[in-house]
Amino acid sequence: MPSSLIRELISHKYFIPIVVTTVAVTYSLLNRKRLKALKSNESKTPVNGEKCEEPSSCCCSNDSSVYCNDFNKFDDDRKNFLIFFGSQTGTAKSLAQKLCAHLRDCEDAAKIQAFLFECNQIEKILDNPKFSDHDSIIIIILSTYTDGKPPENAQNFFDALGNPSHLLTGIISKFPILLFGLGNSQYADNFCKASKDLENILTSNDAKFLIESHLFDEDGGTELEQVFDDWIKAFLPKALGQDAPQCCNDKPVEEAYSDSEDEQTNKDPGDIEDLIPSEKKKVNGIKEMVSPIIHKNLTKQGYKIVGTHSAVKMCRWTKSMLRGRGGCYKHTFYGIESHRCMESTPSLACANKCVFCWRHHTNPVGTEWNWAQEEPEFILNGFLENHQKMIKEFKGVPGVKSGRYKEAMTVKHCALSLVGEPIFYPKINEFLRLLHEKNISSFLVTNAQFPEAIKTLEPVTQLYVSVDAATEDALKKIDRPLFKDAFDRLLSSLRLLRSVKGRTVYRLTLVKEWNNEEMESYASLVKEGDPDFIEVKGVTYFGDSKDSKLTMQNVPWHEEVLKFSSMLAELIAPRWELMAEHEHSNAILIAKTDFKVDGKWMTWIDYEKFHQLFNRYLENGETFSSLDYAKETPKWALFGSKDRGFDPKEKRFRRKNRK
Repeated sequence: MPSSLIRELISHKYFIPIVVTTVAVTYSLLNRKRLKALKSNESKTPVNGEKCEEPSSCCCSNDSSVYCNDFNKFDDDRKNFLIFFGSQTGTAKSLAQKLCAHLRDCEDAAKIQAFLFECNQIEKILDNPKFSDHDSIIIIILSTYTDGKPPENAQNFFDALGNPSHLLTGIISKFPILLFGLGNSQYADNFCKASKDLENILTSNDAKFLIESHLFDEDGGTELEQVFDDWIKAFLPKALGQDAPQCCNDKPVEEAYSDSEDEQTNKDPGDIEDLIPSEKKKVNGIKEMVSPIIHKNLTKQGYKIVGTHSAVKMCRWTKSMLRGRGGCYKHTFYGIESHRCMESTPSLACANKCVFCWRHHTNPVGTEWNWAQEEPEFILNGFLENHQKMIKEFKGVPGVKSGRYKEAMTVKHCALSLVGEPIFYPKINEFLRLLHEKNISSFLVTNAQFPEAIKTLEPVTQLYVSVDAATEDALKKIDRPLFKDAFDRLLSSLRLLRSVKGRTVYRLTLVKEWNNEEMESYASLVKEGDPDFIEVKGVTYFGDSKDSKLTMQNVPWHEEVLKFSSMLAELIAPRWELMAEHEHSNAILIAKTDFKVDGKWMTWIDYEKFHQLFNRYLENGETFSSLDYAKETPKWALFGSKDRGFDPKEKRFRRKNRK
């Protein structure tokens, strides 16, 4: 390069800022790679029969006194603790690792060896001569899966014990056993059923329990980590032949959750709680829905808790449209103004524990409303007050459009889809009336587990029903419902949509390798409820959680969502057609052709007209149809537009250096 050109570049006013920025970015990227490499080395967790080659990085050992599962380390002079876990989503495994780590730090570690396995490995382990000749204690930490069944990685163990002639049944009675079960009493008869069944099987095989088995209730208002700590302090002295828990020193057991890539890389809020009292408070003798721990978790996530069972939160699309960076898919599909939309729920409780829950199951669950209850006026006023406070935080923020900031102070739409089951709230109709009286449109989402509430529902602007699976087995796996008749409830809810006063929508959340097949079954469900619209949306990944096995691999690309939607549209044609997409949200809209009037799509909503129709309904009972407040959809929002659903009046924001 000529020296004159070099001098010219150096003298340029942007030369130094560019060099400094380049060096900073390069350093940041290199540092990120270094940290990732370190984290990868720290997260080695040999729990599948592998030898622990590096005790210092083992999940349960950093010295020579404790090993994971190397049989060559069995020692006649030490007490061998064999820790087995049966885990579907990672919680039982995390507790097993936690126990292993505690034994490592115990004052009596020199007398102890700990080994970590999946339950399905127990058969070959108990048959190992090195094991059967040593002083050992078996510890089993077990969760319960769908329909009260054991987790997949414990099924073989159950099958072996259920066979009286199996070698395992004779060996199991030789060793003391400890059992810690995990469950939720909201599942009624299936509460800790796998652990109860295991205890019965072991007892019938003359097994001896060191202490009484513990069945932890997730809905019991107590902190899991604290209960588990107390359980360890209860059994360990007895296991070591001591009269007092000397090895524990009354110190809380340190957390040792897995850092494996598919389970705990980014710990969800449930894993970073302080140990605080969690008993549920009572109002006039009736317990509150939100315990202190739940309140703390949700507050950390940005929720504004209203009363004892409701919450409101700022949607990221509200922030986006305040800056002129585009609205959500409901703006494209139905014409809402995203900066004037309030996301909330009058019921934080839900009857499902879906694997893709974007709140990591930090909200309560239930099948009946047994909590204290606030009035609709109190809830709505709390929503509006807190929402406006959150909007005010954007005053003067660079990029926020002043006109939209002023508009946002007046809520025009309410998305009742924040978390939980809004329709579960006993006074949902009164709450909806208050919204409409204030000229606020209602977008109500239900998980289709309360058909009786749908049957008595008054007109809503738009009612969504989540259809997360097409078959009963798939629904149990992906929604993990509390109701035993969950699929029947889904079918009943869908059939009731035909009589709903207002627009109806199926919401399909696609999760790769979970519910993105069985196309014919989905088509059959569409014909059951005859919805006005079908939204197909790719699942959103919100980080690793001990309550879910989902990873980024389960998030479909937009083209995959489009392919699924196209195939479904073909099966239900000509009654429904592919109508719109919002690429940024990974969402597709399939619309009933009734909304194609004179060759023009009418999926947008005339909100003023809706409120007029609703007022007439209140005055004289006059009914109306979803087409009565339909409005023409702009061309930019139609499927096939060059911007793929992005409003051309907005300015799309793209992060720099984003890969």
